[in-house]
Amino acid sequence: MDEEELSQYLAKSLVVMIIGSNDYLNNYLLPLLYTTSSKYKPKDYADLLISHYTHQILALQRLGLRKFLLAGVGPLGCIPNQLVTGLPLSGKCVSFVNDIVGLFNKQLGSLVNQLNANHSGAIFVYGNTYGVFTDILNNPSHYGFRVTDRGCCGIGRNQGQISCPPLFIPCLTRDQYVFWDAFHPTQAVNEIIAQRAYSGSPSDCYPINVKQMAYV
Repeated sequence: MDEEELSQYLAKSLVVMIIGSNDYLNNYLLPLLYTTSSKYKPKDYADLLISHYTHQILALQRLGLRKFLLAGVGPLGCIPNQLVTGLPLSGKCVSFVNDIVGLFNKQLGSLVNQLNANHSGAIFVYGNTYGVFTDILNNPSHYGFRVTDRGCCGIGRNQGQISCPPLFIPCLTRDQYVFWDAFHPTQAVNEIIAQRAYSGSPSDCYPINVKQMAYV
């Protein structure tokens, strides 16, 4: 490609950014290993993440990319890892974890509005992963899920394991599980989230969905 062709290619490309979960799970929520939670109040930490996030987004925008899907963080207080370590009431998620994640998502939604206002040649959309995931957890049977509190691959409530132990046989009905392991959703859940980002309403993907963004 010459410079003009590359510029046109980048302008039509879709950037999908899914950032934030590990900053909480592998840092802020591990006070025995990291001091972050003692240095920053939840809102201050969200502000810090958004500040760094903004620099990365704008760096890509300066390269010529123009279409951005910025996905929010899901309800981390509901994943098997947190159900084990947070010890919530039976059938409940770890509310304080979801509360601090909500601060990040709120800031990310505001950032989308700010970026769209300041960069008229680009389009930024917010993917409401938290809302879609919560809908799945609240109405699992509607989506064909049977197990919402443990991973398909794991023991008991997955014992906080990241992935399958060596030679461990996962469940045979993975499409009925919301979670694959202690941290990650199954392919079936990811498909629902992706579909609603692609063609969902503004409550799923704001201000427009991915399908609409493709034609901008």
